[in-house]
Amino acid sequence: MLDLTSFETPHHPRSHVNSLVRLHNPFTEDQRLEAAIKAGWNVFQFPSEMLCGGDLLSDSGTTTMTTEQFSALVLGDESYGSNWGYFQLLETIGETFGIDTDEWEIYLFHQARAAEHALFTHIAGEDLIVPANSFFDTTRANAEANKIDARDLVCQNFNDDPDYPFKGNLDIDALGQLLEEHCEQIPLVISTITNNTGGGQPVSMENIRATRALCDAHGIPFFLDACRFAENAWFIKEREEGYADKSVAAIAKEELSFCDGFTISFKKDGLANMGGALAIRKDSRLTERYPDIFDALRDHQILVEGHPTYGGLSGRDIMTITVGLQTVIKEEYLKGRIGQVYEFGAYLKKLGIPVIEPFGGHAVYIDMDRFFEGTSMEKGDFGGISLTALLLLKGVRLCELGAFAFGTYDPGTENETFPPRNFVRAAVPRNKYEIQDLYYVADCIKGLYDQRDSIPKAVPVWGKDKALRHFKARFELVPQSHNAAVKQYASAVS
Repeated sequence: MLDLTSFETPHHPRSHVNSLVRLHNPFTEDQRLEAAIKAGWNVFQFPSEMLCGGDLLSDSGTTTMTTEQFSALVLGDESYGSNWGYFQLLETIGETFGIDTDEWEIYLFHQARAAEHALFTHIAGEDLIVPANSFFDTTRANAEANKIDARDLVCQNFNDDPDYPFKGNLDIDALGQLLEEHCEQIPLVISTITNNTGGGQPVSMENIRATRALCDAHGIPFFLDACRFAENAWFIKEREEGYADKSVAAIAKEELSFCDGFTISFKKDGLANMGGALAIRKDSRLTERYPDIFDALRDHQILVEGHPTYGGLSGRDIMTITVGLQTVIKEEYLKGRIGQVYEFGAYLKKLGIPVIEPFGGHAVYIDMDRFFEGTSMEKGDFGGISLTALLLLKGVRLCELGAFAFGTYDPGTENETFPPRNFVRAAVPRNKYEIQDLYYVADCIKGLYDQRDSIPKAVPVWGKDKALRHFKARFELVPQSHNAAVKQYASAVS
């Protein structure tokens, strides 16, 4: 039985952190347990008010805005069409990404998945393949909803070289072979910077350049998922030869210079709580295959989002994004942001937690296969779900991105298909937490790691056959005798 009544670690004194937790969170262990059971142990369904300063479910839209953004917010122009802020945002997009906005079609959306939905809806067709370095959950779902084969071409150095600095790279050899064999079926190629599915790892400029060259050789458009373009630029500056003396702002412009188009969530490196965009060069090769795509996308935007100059956003949101894009490429901001993630990861590593290295820019990823190595927990027992479920009782929320989130269940054969990677992600919101908050999260993870032999299985009782199942599924933790044990865990650190 899980028995975590005491798991104080010597590495970090937690008295200060726990005093803050007690001060700001009035909920009891019994109340959290009741809420977790009511939520079916699904972290997405657990009420955020019960969390204790450790909500690392996502870094998307969870940013704490700067005083400059709040100052700009009050200038938001809520005119229905051609609001003042729209033109400010266009100018900032041009400056940040190094593009002439008169030569691009730019579509605003309330967030990136709406932009992805628009793009994939209007390139849909039978037997199409869209290759990428890795598809994230909703990006894959948008492609597959339109009958597109979302093909991951994962960097081969990920497993071969633990210290490889750009594990987010697209496999260039695999892309070349795929283009040779299926060029007519490929409407575009995508690279996600940084690679969220692949452990938050960056993509090198060399890889971006090589991908563009292959696409040029086969007449295929190249797109970026640029959600974390600034963090990726920081890693290029820090890790790639020839870029140490270049500014992050200049590197960001170079990244975008290679693409025919990009999607972006302003909820990440826009430092905003809402917003996204799709941008496509007017002379992109995409128009050769889809000559009416610009009109189709504009109609789509108007139908589902609103006037093109607000695109599902308030004037306040637009001003927030405008200032956010100006802030995110500042090196003093990125040094603090990525440095905090690094310190969190280093502390987890010091506690013996098996984390993915080198650390990325927005999250620390825990390897569940290594976490449960030597125990009876099998991949189909969904230990990552169990880990995130039990952490709720300490007011901590992480996200399983592994065997369950990226796996699939076939109700006909009753077989589970598992992804190659089995992670739990601790995504750090921008500008929100102090390092003591992250130490608290790490200590809670350590408490469970020390008792990993006793962690119960997570059994899906509803939703395992659904699309995007990790958002919706319900679980039971087995054996049922877990209730007393998890209550002990809930009161273990006080």
